[in-house]
Formats: sequence, structure tokens, C-alpha cells
Amino acid sequence: MRKLVYYVASTLDGFIAAPDGSFDFFPLVPEPDVMAHMVATYPQTFPTFTHAQFGIDRPEGRFDAVVMGRGTYEPGLAMGVTSPYAHLQQYVFSRSLPPAAEPEVEIVSDDPVPFVRALKRQDGKDIWLAGGGQLAGHLLSEVDELIVKLNPIVAGSGIPLVTRDFDPRRFTLVEARPFDSGLVFLRYARSEGGTGSDG
Repeated sequence: MRKLVYYVASTLDGFIAAPDGSFDFFPLVPEPDVMAHMVATYPQTFPTFTHAQFGIDRPEGRFDAVVMGRGTYEPGLAMGVTSPYAHLQQYVFSRSLPPAAEPEVEIVSDDPVPFVRALKRQDGKDIWLAGGGQLAGHLLSEVDELIVKLNPIVAGSGIPLVTRDFDPRRFTLVEARPFDSGLVFLRYARSEGGTGSDG
């Protein structure tokens, strides 16, 4: 079965964007060693229009689909980019956006949980959950892997990594990779059972 992987940048205090949804307080271009790791390991998570800039040619990797909320999709729309990840099948969850003209973009107004469960049962590679926090909150029970680019930044407030009612879910640390810039890649797998806390 395909995995749902939440791959996202976060501050030390757990925010993925400012209160207004902007995220320009994160480095626009990561340090060279971080960039090299991202290009080598997760090239499909770069928007298609940036591939030439970063020397990415026909990105191959673990994903062939991306799911995102309207807030994650809209910054691209504001720049006139209607298919930000044209190399992937894109599913945008929104009850107000009109249908997309691009065949690789599907606007989904259905409940995200059963929709993603059905996606995971289909043949294919893993599915990248790009954000935002509200969609991640809805889908937390379906997240098989959590990859956090933990930035050495304290924001104070903003859009949290996950927005949902109190319902602790346990993940197991699989890999931690620190970089000289202070950024740390943290990769977690969903623990058996996935709920509760040991303290």
C-alpha cells in the first residue's frame, strides 16, 4: 500500500507559516549542503518551475502524487502558477475553488480522509502531503511518515504543523540529520497503534 508522507518545513516552536499564511521567513534558498541533500533525496518536492534553476532534470523519487490544502496551493496561483508540481498528480482540497484546467490538478471537495485512504489503496508510489496545518490535522491518522525540516527559528505564533483537537499520536524517530546551518532533518514513522503517549 502507498504511504502518505507529511514532508514540511517547521520552526522550533512548531509553526509552518506565519499567521497570514506566508512563509518567507524561512530561507528562500537553503544553505548549499542542505540544498544538495534536498535535491538528492526529495527532488520531487521542488516546484516544477524551479527545476532548471536548481539543476533538477526529470526528478525521480518516492512520490508520484501530492495532496495539499487551498492555503498551500494559493501562493502559486497568486504568481500565475496553476500547476506548481506538474511532474506529479496534484490533489487540492477546497470547497470553493473552481475545477482546474490542468489535467494533473484535481480540486477535491470531498472529505479528505476517505479520499486519501482510497488513493493509498491504488497502485503507485507514495503520496506527499505538502500542507497545510489544517489538512494535516484532518489526515493525521493517515500519515505513515513525518519528515520535518526543523529550522533554527522561533516564530512565536502562526500556522501550526497540525491543527486539530487534542488527540496525541505517537511517531518513532527513524533518522535525524543535522546540518551546519542549524537545520535538522527529522524523519519519523508512525508508531504501531499510533495513539497515546508514554509521557
